[in-house]
Amino acid sequence: MNENVAALIPETALVTAAVCGLLAGSWLPRRRQWPVAVLAAAACVTGLTGDAITMATGSQQTVFSGAFAVDTVTDAGRLTVLAALLLIVALSAEPVRGHKRETEYYVLLLLTGAGTLAMVGATDLLTLFAGYLLASIPAYALAAFAKDAAGTEAALKYYLFGALLGTTMLAGVALLYGAGHATRYAALRPALPGAAYGLVAVGLVAVLAGLLFKTGAVPAHFWVPDVTEGATAPVAAYVTTLPKIGGLLAGYRLLHQALPLSDVNWPLLLAVLAAVSMTWGNLAAFLQTGVKRLLAYSTISQVGYLLMALAVATRSDLAQRGLLFYLAAYALTNLGAFAVVTALPEARTVRDYRGLARHRPGLAAVLLVCLLGLVGTPPTGVFLGKLEVFTAAVDGGYTWLAALAVANTVASLFYYLRWLAPLFH
Repeated sequence: MNENVAALIPETALVTAAVCGLLAGSWLPRRRQWPVAVLAAAACVTGLTGDAITMATGSQQTVFSGAFAVDTVTDAGRLTVLAALLLIVALSAEPVRGHKRETEYYVLLLLTGAGTLAMVGATDLLTLFAGYLLASIPAYALAAFAKDAAGTEAALKYYLFGALLGTTMLAGVALLYGAGHATRYAALRPALPGAAYGLVAVGLVAVLAGLLFKTGAVPAHFWVPDVTEGATAPVAAYVTTLPKIGGLLAGYRLLHQALPLSDVNWPLLLAVLAAVSMTWGNLAAFLQTGVKRLLAYSTISQVGYLLMALAVATRSDLAQRGLLFYLAAYALTNLGAFAVVTALPEARTVRDYRGLARHRPGLAAVLLVCLLGLVGTPPTGVFLGKLEVFTAAVDGGYTWLAALAVANTVASLFYYLRWLAPLFH
């Protein structure tokens, strides 16, 4: 049994910092809790350092009875999650400074980050569900952090959807265990092809329901616009970024390692969900005037593009590389857009950004780059990620899906331009 604790340095750093931060916050004055923010940032840097060492050595292993894998997907996922979490901590510094619950805010962020990392590396259904819970429960409290009407409503909707689809996911775990008599992906891979088709199909759909909730994909997307709009800007940045990384990489690993030989036609299911998500997200974004709600529907459409990589997880060698690169580029670009929203708390609609290029040229430049990046304009990182994922879709036999994605990409330009145009007026 491999119980190499050193393989879990990033996850351990976040959990340790959360516990130490909670203890420190109990003794610090309520208006001077900034050391906990420093501790959270230090934990992210420690995790990034540990991940960099792992990537440099190139060691790949599974630890703790094969329940967690340290491989290329885990290393890249850790890098993206920890870098994104560090940026979110930076975004939160000014809005949260001096708040009487500042310690609790950063502790919740660290715990949900640890849960996301657990999902990324999980190679066992029980580990996956444990990571789902750890990533979700602190996030419900973060959504209501402002303690206003909008935040309370956002948290309630977030919790209800999470509880419903989390229960569904747990039922799916039980069904897959019943079908394959195991929870580890390596053991399920040869066992599921010989199991009852209906049992495997229902179990897989149920597990995917929980992962679709985390990513905000259709049909588990209803909470995304309300939570993004009702939560504070840094929390909205978190909600539209970190859960997607965990959900998508966990889904990719599950499909690629546990179900490649199954008779269930999950590639077609995911292709349809990708098509509906990207189309619905774009159509709904056309009608939005509030910037946070526009970004919420934008993130639903982005998930549609990312799901294409999952649809061809076992059909194209380009899928993994495209997914990892696209996720990293999307995380940076989306957080950049939310950084501008955080810096301008009074600007709630696209019209409120009128003349920003004259008054705050630096913020206008960042917003211009990030919104054009979300479209996928060359030579941005999202463009390269989309190109890789679209190529993987064609290589995997879903040319029609790639064509639809290109059409949606062109269509998305119009609502991003509706936000950009006022900047220069």
